[in-house]
Amino acid sequence: MNFTKKQSIADADTEQWSLILSPKSGWFDIDLNELWQYRDLVTLFVQRDFIAYYKQTILGPLWYIIQPLFTTVVFTIIFGRVAKISTDSLPPFLFYMAGNVVWGYFSASLNATSNTFNANAHIFGKVYFPRLAVPLATVIVNFLQLFIQLVLFAGFYLYYYLNGASARPTGWLLLLPLLMTQMALLSLGLGILFSSITTKYKDMRFAMTFLVQLWMYGTPVVYPLSQIPSWLLSWYEMNPMVAIVESFRYMFFGTSVVRWNQIGISWLITLLILMVGVVLFSRVEKTFMDTV
Repeated sequence: MNFTKKQSIADADTEQWSLILSPKSGWFDIDLNELWQYRDLVTLFVQRDFIAYYKQTILGPLWYIIQPLFTTVVFTIIFGRVAKISTDSLPPFLFYMAGNVVWGYFSASLNATSNTFNANAHIFGKVYFPRLAVPLATVIVNFLQLFIQLVLFAGFYLYYYLNGASARPTGWLLLLPLLMTQMALLSLGLGILFSSITTKYKDMRFAMTFLVQLWMYGTPVVYPLSQIPSWLLSWYEMNPMVAIVESFRYMFFGTSVVRWNQIGISWLITLLILMVGVVLFSRVEKTFMDTV
């Protein structure tokens, strides 16, 4: 009996573990390698979010088409026909649709990721996995929305192009994947930043929708960047979405006043927001169950 006990202890001492969980202590304690190991879980979250969003709906993914189409029609009537805001000689419908496609992805990803902790508290409190997998899956699933709306936009773009509209694609179009990556990083960074704040300050959840709407009017979605007065431009370009929207229009239309320094500022602010968001997220995830 004693020999068996000693042998069991020896076997336990030599046992090898493939994964060891330890408490996080640093400010920037995000293990990207661990996140990659859980890539299958990220895929499952993507499937879950897509199915949950359109479960028991009549039109399903067709809402990806209906929403930007009707929003563009409303913008064309109100801002194009009634307010007569300049669109830099571009067809108003095409101009507004370009802005709606970009802003639609950003706002949808931001609103969804900003509720990460509160919406998934029932999962976070039961099992361990990299918490960043949830907002990352949200950003990825919204790429489906972006892809469908890009196809819709391409259809209208081809129609106007064949009918002689003053819109010509540029070589910048090759940088579209990079632009999409920036939108994803910006929405992810801001989303997890607001999600971390709302674990303690619940009223931020109610302010999010209002803030996103105000932000849209502070971005050249319904008007071109050329309409911004020079005295305001240096402050206006601090909005990282300004360069993103204008770069998207320049890719397809070839008309924009966006400059390289504005793009550089946009990327710098995007990466800064992402870094701050990840740091705060990693700190809050350790104790958020005590406040949610």
